[in-house]
Amino acid sequence: MKTLINIFFTTVFVVLLSQVMPGIKVSSWATALLVAVVLGLLNIFVKPVLILLTLPATIFTLGLFLLVINAIIIMLCGELVPGFRVESFWWALLFSLVLSFLQSLVSGLSDRQQSNF
Repeated sequence: MKTLINIFFTTVFVVLLSQVMPGIKVSSWATALLVAVVLGLLNIFVKPVLILLTLPATIFTLGLFLLVINAIIIMLCGELVPGFRVESFWWALLFSLVLSFLQSLVSGLSDRQQSNF
């Protein structure tokens, strides 16, 4: 159930961010849903491999290279999902930062609600 809630909120955030950020284009809600699912799958399967391959750079930059990996994942999603377009690396980086912040905000609020019950 928690996964479905995360996908729902990610879909909403993708649509909202595409309205606010001119470098991010989403053609429809269905595309945003597909983006949320593909991002989840890329984060599960591709991101760990990228982290492992770039471990020296990540250690050298004290973890800041993980932001680059997140932007690469967003750009890869833009290539895989028709109707989702990312203009540049910098828009992907900003999009990933804001999306991660919003997702952690929702996750923190939902964890807080569950601990009250």
